Amino acid sequence: QVQLVESGGGLVQPGGSLRLSCTASGGFFGSTTMDWYRQAPGKEREFVAMITRTSWTNYSDSVKGRFTISRDNAKNTVYLQMNSLKPEDTAVYYCNLRSYPDVWGQGTQVTVSS
Repeated sequence: QVQLVESGGGLVQPGGSLRLSCTASGGFFGSTTMDWYRQAPGKEREFVAMITRTSWTNYSDSVKGRFTISRDNAKNTVYLQMNSLKPEDTAVYYCNLRSYPDVWGQGTQVTVSS
């Protein structure tokens, strides 16, 4: 059974940084694209960033230049380094595997506030 566990969220001031992690279990996922999504209160879940098996990356316009996605295939883990955080980045952050699109973790809460 494939499971995803996100961690690393918290409360941070505007301009601060956080590093999120998501570890997948139940298989080996080095060949699949991995994504980060987020969902703010009252809003739909939205795409944040992706990384392919060859580490090609893409980002939503709202985070481009501030967030960096990376992966460690040996650890089945994807990371999201978030810098220059803004209040509008406040959301629950989720990772997802393209090969298991219906599998979601519990998410990790990121709150950006002074």
